[in-house]
Amino acid sequence: MTLTDVDRLGVEAREAEAAFQMDEDAFSAFYERTARMVWAYLSRVTGDAQLADDLLQEAYFRFLRSGARLESEAHRRNYLFRIATNLLRDAHRRRRAPEVTLEGREDGSELQADDDEADRTARSVDLRRAMALLKPRERELLWLAYAEGASHGEIAAATGLKSASIRQLLFRARRRLAGLLKVGRVGP
Repeated sequence: MTLTDVDRLGVEAREAEAAFQMDEDAFSAFYERTARMVWAYLSRVTGDAQLADDLLQEAYFRFLRSGARLESEAHRRNYLFRIATNLLRDAHRRRRAPEVTLEGREDGSELQADDDEADRTARSVDLRRAMALLKPRERELLWLAYAEGASHGEIAAATGLKSASIRQLLFRARRRLAGLLKVGRVGP
C-alpha cells in the first residue's frame, strides 16, 4: 500500500461519513420515508393515536439529540425503531391501572354494582370489542373456560393443547383481556 492509497482511503472515509450525517434536508427526507411506518407501529402497540403522536415526536427528538453516526439508512431506521420501542416500554411502565371502587350497602354486607340497563349494555359492548381484539386461540380458551364451564382437561382435549399448559394460557388470555378492558383501550 502506498502513501497515495492511504490518502485516497482517508478521503473516501471522510466522504462516506459526510454522506451519512443528518442535515435539515436529509432529516426531512428521512422523516418522510419513516414517519408513517413508525407511527403505525406505535399506534398499533398502544391502541391510542394521540399517544402514538406524542411518542413519535419524542422518538424523532431523541434520534436527533443522540447525534449517532449510523452507517446506512437501514441502521438509522433500526435505531429509530429501537428508540420507539424503548419509549413504548417506558410509557407502559408509567401507566397505572385505574383504581376501582365498589360501593357497599349500608350494612357493609354485600358489594353491589350499578345494574342500570345502559351500563350493562356498555359493558357488554366493551367486552365484545375486547374479545374481537384477542387472538383466536385466546378467545377459544376463554370461551371454553368461562362461557362453557369446561375444565382444563376438557379444554386440552378440545383444543389439542397439553393440559399442563392450559392454566398458563388462560392466565395470559385473561390478563390480555383485562388490559383491553381498561378505560380507553377498547374503542369504537
